[in-house]
Amino acid sequence: MRPAMGKLGIHSEKVSRRAWLGGVAAAGAALAVGSAAEERAAAAGTFRFCLNTATIRGQKLPIEKEVEVAAKAGYDAIEPWMDRLHDYVRRGNSPADLRKRIEDLGLTVESAIGFPSWLANDPSRRAAGVERMKQDMDLLARIGGKRVAAPPAGLPRGETVELNAAAERYLKILEIGDSLGVIPQIEMWAGSAALGRVSAAVAVAIETGHPKACFLGDLFHIYRAGCDVDGLRLLGPCAVQVFHMNDYPGGKLREQLRDGDRVMPGDGAGPTAETLRIFIQIGARPALSLELFNRSYWQRDALETARIGLRKLKACAAAAGAGG
Repeated sequence: MRPAMGKLGIHSEKVSRRAWLGGVAAAGAALAVGSAAEERAAAAGTFRFCLNTATIRGQKLPIEKEVEVAAKAGYDAIEPWMDRLHDYVRRGNSPADLRKRIEDLGLTVESAIGFPSWLANDPSRRAAGVERMKQDMDLLARIGGKRVAAPPAGLPRGETVELNAAAERYLKILEIGDSLGVIPQIEMWAGSAALGRVSAAVAVAIETGHPKACFLGDLFHIYRAGCDVDGLRLLGPCAVQVFHMNDYPGGKLREQLRDGDRVMPGDGAGPTAETLRIFIQIGARPALSLELFNRSYWQRDALETARIGLRKLKACAAAAGAGG
């Protein structure tokens, strides 16, 4: 039995013994996760480029228009927000129709953004969050979505979760995802006492022993947390399947940065090309999803912003030595 390790330790063998036995046996299957397009991109040494719709969220477009913007701008994929998808259904539209529109435009849905309180310590709040996560993944599956973000939403500021409890909670939504064909990605948020560092989020993923557990990272959050991108060298090709791309301005203390300070990749002080070189070195080709909350970009035409963002992503990939 492993010794107790406080807030970052394991206090029971429940997750590690049961999950690792199943996870190790199924680990080979995880290598097959991904579309033919992803496999071709990896073989060619390229990245796939994705538009996280936060980048054009301020233009207040319905999801149908956001999809069209991504396609017209030339992206390979889209990462929508779940509130836009639920609004689409509330307006009487069919998920099957949206899926066809996305496929006809040559896009894939690599991930999606939602904020269910699946990690909450309060049992009733957590149960509601897990149910919401299930609803989100069900809707996402119906439009052809592959993954969904699983951030530490719903935890009061400063509240933490012991590692074994976090792993059990993440395992629960992974298993729900198995039944729906969608993978929840554990996401770090700088400032979260529970999942505020790369190491914390990755440790939780490892402890589940689930072959599809994976990490959703973000250049902005890695910097804000005081982490170093060199830590990503310890990950493997299956550990990071989507990565949020952005940059941060120099001349400002990292603790003072806010989401709205994010700038286009390559326009700030961040190690954008270096990060992509690390992925190349470890054999990973995550979909690079442009995620910005900068109000100056929201004031522009959505298509113009999306096109500029794609040029910036491709320039970073080229600087890292990968085609696009």
